[in-house]
Amino acid sequence: MKKHGILNPDLNAGLARLGHGDLVVIADCGLPLPLGAPIVDLALTMGVPDFAQVLDAVLGELVVDSCVVASECLGTKPDEWVRSRIGAVESVPHEEFKLLTPRAKLIVRSGEATPYANVALRCGVPF
Repeated sequence: MKKHGILNPDLNAGLARLGHGDLVVIADCGLPLPLGAPIVDLALTMGVPDFAQVLDAVLGELVVDSCVVASECLGTKPDEWVRSRIGAVESVPHEEFKLLTPRAKLIVRSGEATPYANVALRCGVPF
């Protein structure tokens, strides 16, 4: 039994396979997910788990170089959630953000129902 950290075995395995420059998308429950993408679906009910909980858990395990959000989320709660944890944020139109998802090494779906509560994290290195 793990002492702390992420307990979900699929999420643990997905995070362990990531390397420098890999993309991880944390998605709300409404983001269209590409066919064949490596998805860990954590959504239980509407809002559970919420975006911030999933983001915090993943950030506790990863080194992140940069991130991308949809420009439509700028100035909203999801933007605040990301900026308060990561700082510098790049933004692209939502349609362009959706084009990033097939390139993700891992997509983690939350139960979040707030519009545009999605972020693409680019993995860094711990040194």
